[in-house]
Amino acid sequence: MEFSELLRVRRSVRRYQSTPLGEEQIAQVLAAVRTAPTAGNFQAYEIYVVRGPERMKALAAASFNHGWIAEAPAALVICTNAARCQYDNPGYWALQDASIAATLAHLAATNLGLASCWVGAFVPEKLAEVIAVEPGHVPMAILTLGLANEAPPESPRREVSEFAHPRE
Repeated sequence: MEFSELLRVRRSVRRYQSTPLGEEQIAQVLAAVRTAPTAGNFQAYEIYVVRGPERMKALAAASFNHGWIAEAPAALVICTNAARCQYDNPGYWALQDASIAATLAHLAATNLGLASCWVGAFVPEKLAEVIAVEPGHVPMAILTLGLANEAPPESPRREVSEFAHPRE
């Protein structure tokens, strides 16, 4: 798919078919993440692959009880790992790395014909406990994954002139 088309068709999907995802689909999304640019090439992110009805229900409960999260057959929890960064203020750089990783995962899923939704509504400590993250890994985003069971319309977007501030 052409990049401009990929951006045009990407949506935040919150209704999923119950069809499980194959290992290869998850592996392809993770392979895309592996190509992400990172600050100092420290790759200061970690990704937890979450699957199974009970684990997905727990993920939803840790996300302000957004029940639709439990409908997804899988999710990626993208975490920062500041310990990998050797610059001053490592949390800042790790947040950038994790954000880029999540963005590439989101786009890779769309490119594979999968639906996804970036979720930032959770308490990091609660989510970390639910998925038993390793010390120092701080949840930054959840990316639900699956086959769409809805076709959301395009969300309104600001015009470029509203957010771009030229300086000469």
